[in-house]
Amino acid sequence: MTEVSDRQPPRRRVPGPARPARPGGGRRPGPGARPARRPGPSRPAPRAFRLGSPRPRLRMIGLALTLVLATFVVRLLQVQAVDAGTYSAKAAQNRYVVHTLPAERGGITDRNGVALATTVDSYDITADPTMFTREQLEVDDGPEQAAALLAPILGQKPEDLAEVLRPKNKKLRYVRLARRQTPQVWNQIKDLKTALTTKTETDKSAVNVLAGVFADPSSKRVYPGGDLAAGVLGWVGADGKGGGGLERKLDKVLAGEDGKIRYAQSGGRQVPTAGSTETPAVPGSDVELTIDRDIQWAAQHAISEQVEKSKADGGYVIVQDTTTGEILAMANAPGFDPGDLAHADPEALGNAALQDAFEPGSTAKVLSMAAVLEENAATPGTHITVPNRLKRGDRLFKDDIDHPTWYLTLNGVLAKSSNIGTIMATGELGKTQAEANKVLYSYLRKFGLGAYSGLGFPGETKGILAPPGQWSTSQQYTIPFGQGVSVNALQAASIYSTIANGGVRIDPTLVRGTKGADGRFTPAPEPKKTRVTSEKTAKTLAQMLESVVDDEEGTGTKARIPGYRVAGKTGTANRVDPATGKYHGYTSSFAGFAPADKPRVTVYCAIQNATEGSYFGGQICGPIYKQVMEFALKTLQVPPTGAAPARLPVTFKP
Repeated sequence: MTEVSDRQPPRRRVPGPARPARPGGGRRPGPGARPARRPGPSRPAPRAFRLGSPRPRLRMIGLALTLVLATFVVRLLQVQAVDAGTYSAKAAQNRYVVHTLPAERGGITDRNGVALATTVDSYDITADPTMFTREQLEVDDGPEQAAALLAPILGQKPEDLAEVLRPKNKKLRYVRLARRQTPQVWNQIKDLKTALTTKTETDKSAVNVLAGVFADPSSKRVYPGGDLAAGVLGWVGADGKGGGGLERKLDKVLAGEDGKIRYAQSGGRQVPTAGSTETPAVPGSDVELTIDRDIQWAAQHAISEQVEKSKADGGYVIVQDTTTGEILAMANAPGFDPGDLAHADPEALGNAALQDAFEPGSTAKVLSMAAVLEENAATPGTHITVPNRLKRGDRLFKDDIDHPTWYLTLNGVLAKSSNIGTIMATGELGKTQAEANKVLYSYLRKFGLGAYSGLGFPGETKGILAPPGQWSTSQQYTIPFGQGVSVNALQAASIYSTIANGGVRIDPTLVRGTKGADGRFTPAPEPKKTRVTSEKTAKTLAQMLESVVDDEEGTGTKARIPGYRVAGKTGTANRVDPATGKYHGYTSSFAGFAPADKPRVTVYCAIQNATEGSYFGGQICGPIYKQVMEFALKTLQVPPTGAAPARLPVTFKP
């Protein structure tokens, strides 16, 4: 049975003629149909959109990036390789630089605070050759024009300055034209620079050839006394360091510590707005010497006059305080000006009083007498018969003058400066000559011979004193009267200061102390003291030395000082010519102290190779001793003691 559905089959639409469109694009409503909605604004029918291929765009972007990168690479190659030198030079003109701030060098004064060496402001005149244009360097004569303007101010030759301003190294940016010029010199240069700058503002064709000239602040060592105490002070070299004397010995104390400043510069000039960092310099300490400026002047004046008058090679004077060992004066002739080394005699540089070693002659006889007295081998009144000649070993000895047999006391041997008498007296120091030599040698060493004085002065000699086992046959007999042994002037002076100080040797000193930047004074260490002879022996020697000056038969009568008791000894020794090593000429000397009974000052004088007038020590050095000693006693306000001299006997009747 077939089941029938009540659903109607779909009607087939037969295509017919197209109906005309209704206005508004709608359909006509059929019967029973709901009215059509009022149409709104028509919506555009969606259009189909298709994305293009990205490859062309990527190619364009890649090409652009490649061009940019290539530009950077080319520029980098240009900067790093092709134009590296140019940009390096520009960088050098615009960078941070570090400059040293030199410390102010400490001053040197005498014992009373009078300046002997000081430091003043100065300028190093410098230039930057790169500030000349290429045309000025290659075509025009810019450096020559600048040199012509600067030469009269700096006191140099224009051609020399022009050569410096045209360095072989074209990139050199710093040359020094002159060192340590005064502020007045720099002011003259600044005035010229200002005038040229003003001219270029009105005349465009004008050129300021001094635009690259600058000044570095510096300092200059000045010696107010000129050549006064030059041998003691020394000098400061172009590098700012001590080159001799105390300037060299005390360089670390005087120099201080340099500082530093770091700042930005552009075109060779500081950029004030870029900031800077600075480490201040620490100034050096001031040094106070034992030297008395006035006594130094008197000693230097006296020895210079006599050296010139005697047409001598040179001479020296030492003045020492016998109670402290302090050196009050150390003068040399000829001298030099440490502030003008360019015109100084190279032979005069240094301190001859400490650097020359010479045979002292008869002034050393006091050492033999000290040994004889201290060893109780004789007394001042011991009789000694002195013949005209004395044979010892293979030699025949004589005194400086021919004479009949002399009948002298030991005191008379010293007063008349008898070589023969001294040989005979020292022969009593031992049972044999060898034993006597050993005893004498021990006293020479105690008095400081053959050793440095203790000053630690640059170039000081310790003299020559061979051990007694090395003494030749002649030296065994010449050393007692001062030949065959060598000393410097300070060693010779120290012998007499030791006797004047009661037999106690005090190491000589030149420095009293230092004063730091804080103004605090630090005294120098106490000098070493050594007992050499007994006080009794020293007092007896002082009385014997008075006979040399006071007694009419003495050799030192020209050293007398009215109102004062004077102890002294003359010396005239054969001199070794340093050029040939052979004896030629004489060393003339005089040594002593005053007042003899209460000593305060020692004066030693020596003149080398006097060629005009007398060459005897008593004749040419005795007057210098007197002149300098009188001045020193007055300066130090040392009064006469008023006591009468002992007047020990000089001769005896056989």
